[in-house]
Amino acid sequence: MGLFDRLAGWLGLKKEVNVLCLGLDNSGKTTIINQLKPSHAQAQDIVPTIGFSIEKFKTSSLSFTVFDMSGQGRYRNLWEHYYKEGQAIIFVIDSADKLRMVVAKEELDTLLNHSDIKHRRIPILFFANKMDVRDALSSVKVSQLLCLENMKDKPWHICATDALKGEGLQEGVDWLQGMMRVHMNESGSARVTVEYMYINSPFTYIIYRLY
Repeated sequence: MGLFDRLAGWLGLKKEVNVLCLGLDNSGKTTIINQLKPSHAQAQDIVPTIGFSIEKFKTSSLSFTVFDMSGQGRYRNLWEHYYKEGQAIIFVIDSADKLRMVVAKEELDTLLNHSDIKHRRIPILFFANKMDVRDALSSVKVSQLLCLENMKDKPWHICATDALKGEGLQEGVDWLQGMMRVHMNESGSARVTVEYMYINSPFTYIIYRLY
């Protein structure tokens, strides 16, 4: 059973939930998505995506939409066509690619300022991937470079991952489970604000806000 299959079971979902997976090319999205799939659907060999590909699969009642982009900006511009249907976002960062961290931030800023995302409290899960690579930046440093502390109107979480071994993915799925349950159960009545931040290891930095 894949991680998202378990997520669907925990939530007891009776409707489809779309999760968008975004990030620059070579960040490890394909490997992460393969780990999140049900075990029977996981590929044995991971082939880098050429150009632009979309993959959709279902686990129980969970509909998972995967975007795998090449490095060309014209392909990333296609992301926005799926923003309206997305109820959660997974944003993958190559923690070992320091030179393109600026590009990742630019794409994130473009995402956050899009009209279909800007005014929605959509939960965003960040995977600071490739922690197995020597000199990879910690999730704390990645968070700082992306200026995530300035994102005050959306619940977010960042965790360090090694997609090849599947390490760190469960933590992210657990968090996403909680956020999706909160949003699905919101009644739209009184709004309660809860804010907290903690560091539970040298590689994990978490801050999220519920309204």
